[in-house]
Amino acid sequence: MADGTLLLIVGALLAGGIAVSQVGDRIRVPGLVLVIGLGMAIGSDGLGWLHFDNYEVAKTIGIIALAAILFEGGLAAGFSEIRPVLKPALSMALIGTTLTAVFAGLAASWLLHFSLLEGLLLGSILAATDGAAIFAVLRGSTLRRRVARTLEGEAGLNDPVAVLLVIGFSTWITTEGYNLVDMAQAFVVELSVGAVAGLAVGAASAALMRRKPLTTPGLYPVASMATGALAFGVGDVLHGSGFLAVYLAGLALASAPKAEREAMETFHDGLAWVAQLAMFLTLGLLVFPDALGSVALEGTILAVLAAVVARPLAVFIATTGQGFDVRERAVLGWAGLRGAVPIVLATFPVLEGVPHARELFAIAFFAVLVSTVVQGTTFEALARRLSVTGEERPQRETKRPKDVTSSRGSPSTVTASPS
Repeated sequence: MADGTLLLIVGALLAGGIAVSQVGDRIRVPGLVLVIGLGMAIGSDGLGWLHFDNYEVAKTIGIIALAAILFEGGLAAGFSEIRPVLKPALSMALIGTTLTAVFAGLAASWLLHFSLLEGLLLGSILAATDGAAIFAVLRGSTLRRRVARTLEGEAGLNDPVAVLLVIGFSTWITTEGYNLVDMAQAFVVELSVGAVAGLAVGAASAALMRRKPLTTPGLYPVASMATGALAFGVGDVLHGSGFLAVYLAGLALASAPKAEREAMETFHDGLAWVAQLAMFLTLGLLVFPDALGSVALEGTILAVLAAVVARPLAVFIATTGQGFDVRERAVLGWAGLRGAVPIVLATFPVLEGVPHARELFAIAFFAVLVSTVVQGTTFEALARRLSVTGEERPQRETKRPKDVTSSRGSPSTVTASPS
């Protein structure tokens, strides 16, 4: 393929992704879900413009994109916003995600006739909420600030938990002698190492920026990219959770000087959008629509159970004593939007050779589409009906540049409430 043709395809795909995501925002559907539809439409079973069936490449793109999205989420929020809701966000990420996986997994095993471990693996895949989908729904939402911040914190913290659950159950299925004790030990070690690595790299980077300003504002986005890559890499190389490391590094780096942080936030907001579009398009291309018809019933049943039973029940347990009233807990329970993250996680068992992995992938994909469309279109209305809205400004406003230059010469480009 000629270089010009390749660039033309990339540009056309990005432009198409932007267009359909904007349509999604207008009709209150997480727009990036429509990008998956675009990928399916131009793929082998659609118009046939592009053929793609490489799970390994899809997994790699998904991991890199998810790391970029998590880093942006941490950088945009910062510890100042997350600290007041850290306890409930952690409880929902650890306890809530695990219980969602167990409840959904037991239902999948019983109703869909999978083995117990296969059911728990499928439940773990669907237990992850998607930061991109959550942020899309919160953009323009007037949800109560504490509830919104808790959802953002959970979206950043629960992905590492879901990843470890998926890897753990995949290993349990494929490795003789592996058991719950081994899985629990790996869980504790990887989260601990990832947390230390992320906080250390992020704090060190912020400290260096305060003490030794860079010579040009354009280097700050480069430095922040290096911070995120180092955090993920150090955490992963040391057998920790790279996803937790990169999110915490973003939170820590948000303590950098204000002008520099704003320049980095603007850059990473755009980079996160590119990552999201690339990830959703790739996953759309990976799926063959013809294969979804045979799992439509199973996927719908599982989506309903996960959204109506498993997630709300897990959230009510995880938020006990956290200071939320019943209406707020109901909104938190309904806000477990799925998106690209569960689909990326569904590629892991395929690559690990788990039995029935491709069937699990198809069911998870269909369940994600149903869950996200239904919950994404009704979330704001439910919050208003339960009177859990009321903030004067949207929780996540679109960042718009200003024609202002700071006294140090770095652009002051962000005028938005922190994510």
